[in-house]
Amino acid sequence: MRFLESFIGGKCQYVAARPGKAVVKMVGWGLKATAVKAQRIAYRAGLPYFSIEDGFLRSVGLGVEGAQTHSLAVDYSGIYYDASRPSDLETLIRERDFSAEELSRAVSGLNLLRTHRLCKYNNSDDNPLDIPGNPPAVLVVDQTYGDISVSAGLASERHFHEMLQSAIEENPQAEIYVKIHPDVVAGKKSGYLKSLAEKNGCRIIATDLSPWSIFDCVDKVYVVTSQLGFDALIAGKEVHCFGVPFYSGWGLTKDRQSVVRRNVSRTLTEIFCAAYLRYCRYINPYTGRQCAFEDTLALIIEQKRQRQRFQGFWLGVGFSPWKRRFIPDFIGDKAKIDFSRSEKKIFAVNSGTNILIWASRVTKTLIDKCEESQIKLWRIEDGFLRSVGLGVDLVTPSSLVLDAQGIYFDARHPNDLEVLLGTTHFSPDILFKAKKLRELLVVNRVTKYNVGGSGLPMNLCFPQNKSKILIPGQVESDASIAYGSPVIKSNFSLLQRVRAKYPNAHIIYKPHPDVVTGARTGALPVGAESQYDTIIEQGDISLLLDKVDEVHTLSSLCGFEALLRGIKVVTYGLPFYAGWGLSEDTLLVDREFHDLDLQAFRFRRQRTLSLDQLIAGALLLYPVYVDPSTGEFIDAETTVELLQMDRKVNRNRGVLFKAYRWYRNVFLKY
Repeated sequence: MRFLESFIGGKCQYVAARPGKAVVKMVGWGLKATAVKAQRIAYRAGLPYFSIEDGFLRSVGLGVEGAQTHSLAVDYSGIYYDASRPSDLETLIRERDFSAEELSRAVSGLNLLRTHRLCKYNNSDDNPLDIPGNPPAVLVVDQTYGDISVSAGLASERHFHEMLQSAIEENPQAEIYVKIHPDVVAGKKSGYLKSLAEKNGCRIIATDLSPWSIFDCVDKVYVVTSQLGFDALIAGKEVHCFGVPFYSGWGLTKDRQSVVRRNVSRTLTEIFCAAYLRYCRYINPYTGRQCAFEDTLALIIEQKRQRQRFQGFWLGVGFSPWKRRFIPDFIGDKAKIDFSRSEKKIFAVNSGTNILIWASRVTKTLIDKCEESQIKLWRIEDGFLRSVGLGVDLVTPSSLVLDAQGIYFDARHPNDLEVLLGTTHFSPDILFKAKKLRELLVVNRVTKYNVGGSGLPMNLCFPQNKSKILIPGQVESDASIAYGSPVIKSNFSLLQRVRAKYPNAHIIYKPHPDVVTGARTGALPVGAESQYDTIIEQGDISLLLDKVDEVHTLSSLCGFEALLRGIKVVTYGLPFYAGWGLSEDTLLVDREFHDLDLQAFRFRRQRTLSLDQLIAGALLLYPVYVDPSTGEFIDAETTVELLQMDRKVNRNRGVLFKAYRWYRNVFLKY
């Protein structure tokens, strides 16, 4: 576990036989053999002992496949699945001293779990279960053979057999479905019921199917001690328990065993409040930061959403070996994608295959061929919160965008972001998230590349009696200018236009970082000094934004970053944030450009957006965010925090990096 110490709240030391003087408590994992040993050591040393175990909202992927846990149960008197003695969870449920605020949070949490169809693990396909004729159906839940939660829940193999037989006898008209445990489906473990279920003519669900897909089709759920029984209660199903899981004995389930300690009735909301809000601890497994249940819920909801976006098999075309290392993470599964250097392989794939190609490499011929072959073509490009460092320096991205219609910087055609901004009903929840994200970005000065050092030139001084206009330079060979700026094509031309229009303004020019390093085209010609008052090649652009009144740009992302800070933005091209009523768009308002054929563009962007709506579309819904360390999907908030952490690391560029940059600038073309 990457962040065990953050979960525990103190420094951890692994003990083999005798704890050192610094050890003040002992901890073990549930009821495993190692935990029994830890308990003995604690007893001999006179130290307090507590148990930990995976929480009830664990992760998207499976722990046996390496997915990091988002939650842990921490118990000082037992562990929740051990019914032979009281546990902290049992005590919490029995005492029921919850505040009105906690119960309100529990109601909201239950509703979100239902809405987003979440459970302990969330990587399974959420497809409808095919039940011919729609007869009454009953679900019987298997577990992994020998799992300690079975014996600790006062059950054995006999109880599984009794459960299956009871389900058959008590529901003679029903179709009996037996759900195999995900670890068994993954081939990691074996179960109790498969052979017996086949002998009795039951239908086996051995595919990796979401429990919610099954809940949609069944009326009753039979379990021994599986947590899936509690998920079924959340889904509103009748649950029969043959062992003693933590949620049985409180009046919510049909129980075949009883525990005298549980002699009171409790509501689903109360049990949920105890188990999910009081008993479990939550952490962001990518940043190591402790968080609330709601934070974990939001992160897992986003991870599940991203997994569902990119279904099927993929063929990546024309990607360099370096990009092939991280591209699979952005579609969620390395096994789902193959790569080809040539477009020829496209026409040997099945019609259901998704073609993935860097947006700047897409040609009209490729588009036509994909349409003829009924193959879906996706463009991919850097996201708006990319990394700490430049792509040309081979810094792995934290975000990319995948677009099935076009790409955000190509104003000639519709794209997924444009459609999303033009048609989405933004809920109050997502607008609140957008507002919080905007505050996070501004306060922490997070931008796309996060380069340029931590400050600005010491002697920087702007006149107070003049309007201060920032012009961010762009890479002139970039597709965002070719396809998003139909009139002005160079940094120098933009400077000339702004100087002519605002002769008394103080114009500040900041070249693009790639141009400053010599990797890309866009340097100003000799004699350009008359078109600006100050040039700043190094320094944090977010600090510069604090000092200016306006930003004038062709299509730079700096314009979007200025909007986040409430700065006036004037565009001379057609960037993704233009046309929504938030910026002054020269091509759309100046009469001299009325001969431009912009009717289609205007038609596509008729909606007036708030800033938070723009942020929700551009930063929350459109991009894909990935943790560079684990390759797992993350959300925008986690990405911002990781970029902050990365920026604080001393990134001292060594000899090899400098040698590569020289080689790249001299011999490679971008």
